Amino acid sequence: MKAIRYHQFGTTEVLRQEEVERPVPAPGQVLVRVAATSFNPVDDHIRLGLLAEMIPTALPVTPGLDVAGTVVELGAGVSGVEVGDQVVAMSPLDTHGGAAEYAVLAADLVTPAPRTVDLADAASLPLAGLAAMQAAVELAEVRAGQTVLVNGAGGAVGSIVVQLAVDAGAEVTAVDAPAHAERLRGYGARVVGPLDLDAGPAAVSGPFDVVVNHVRLAPEDMARLTSYVADGGIAVSSAGPVPADEARGVRTAGVWVGPNAAHLADLVARVDDGRLALHVVDRRPLEELPAVHEDAGNGRLPGKTVITVA
Repeated sequence: MKAIRYHQFGTTEVLRQEEVERPVPAPGQVLVRVAATSFNPVDDHIRLGLLAEMIPTALPVTPGLDVAGTVVELGAGVSGVEVGDQVVAMSPLDTHGGAAEYAVLAADLVTPAPRTVDLADAASLPLAGLAAMQAAVELAEVRAGQTVLVNGAGGAVGSIVVQLAVDAGAEVTAVDAPAHAERLRGYGARVVGPLDLDAGPAAVSGPFDVVVNHVRLAPEDMARLTSYVADGGIAVSSAGPVPADEARGVRTAGVWVGPNAAHLADLVARVDDGRLALHVVDRRPLEELPAVHEDAGNGRLPGKTVITVA
């Protein structure tokens, strides 16, 4: 089968298309014919070896944490999944495997794919959706009546955080470039441009019960975000720590996403119910994955990019 792999950590030049043996599902696993995976920024960090100590990963690596496809074979002892099922899943951060024609996954990590979107586009959901769910639901526990600021709201994770918070009944202020404004308003958020940290929280009608940050900032600017959180509130960040303020009861938390089939099933249900929209900006074939990594590293990737395989 075709797969993109790398045998050492490094620049995009380590990515190679290869012919490899089709994997065989072990007990408790399923074999999926991959329709698509997607690119996530963490893919770039893992390939560079920046997370090698934190996430030990055996080489060679077939990248691709997101998988959308069709089950074609069951390992021993698998129940609740059938051959022919269309599924989505997120692989553990030390496993990967989506950038290939076939991938093996733990059966308890897969969930039925959304019925209302193209199967390939469903590959945009797992990691981004689970990170958003962790931020908005697990950590921030966003609820009706709260005020929520989402910084970096136009990105893959931020867009889903906005929708989850709106769906929870919160009053959401979405912060990003004007190019994202119409879409974010369509999700039900109030939209403002990039934060002017010199102007302070009052300039955007803050402070807020919850601040969710997806923008990498200098440490001193991350510290300034604390003032955007109301007394007793929480800041959740996927882009480095926002300092807490014990005197005001301001808490802080970081996003560290992992697979969760129950949460993924919740997200799929929201997609099928029309409460969650997926925003896929580009679709590229498997052989262009090295170029996608290159574009991401150079800041040229336009947004959530699905890598089609089938």
